[in-house]
Amino acid sequence: MLLSLSVGYAELPPSVYEAKQTAATEQLKIQVLRVTIEPGENADTQKVDVLAKVDEVTRSTSGIKVNDMISILYTVTHHPAKWVGPGEVPLLQEGQSSMAYLNSIPDSKNFAPGAGRMSFSKF
Repeated sequence: MLLSLSVGYAELPPSVYEAKQTAATEQLKIQVLRVTIEPGENADTQKVDVLAKVDEVTRSTSGIKVNDMISILYTVTHHPAKWVGPGEVPLLQEGQSSMAYLNSIPDSKNFAPGAGRMSFSKF
């Protein structure tokens, strides 16, 4: 008898991320200028603050224009091995150029990832 053990990992289907990208209020191409990482509220989290220059605007409900500087704020949680759940928003790197699907943070001039782990990737 052969017994198969599988690792428990559940990711959201691509259609969920595509819907989140479509619903994001800002669709931009950005150049990452600075990434600041600080400890989060507990040992498993990090607060991320990204300063980026906007290279292209595909969609913007907040009026972002090419060459604007924006701040993107989010938290990364480091999960244990075999953790079950959606993928984490990736840490951006200085000098990186990528798409950005963002939502504005209420009562702020800052933005947050709008499509989970696919906030900085294009399908």
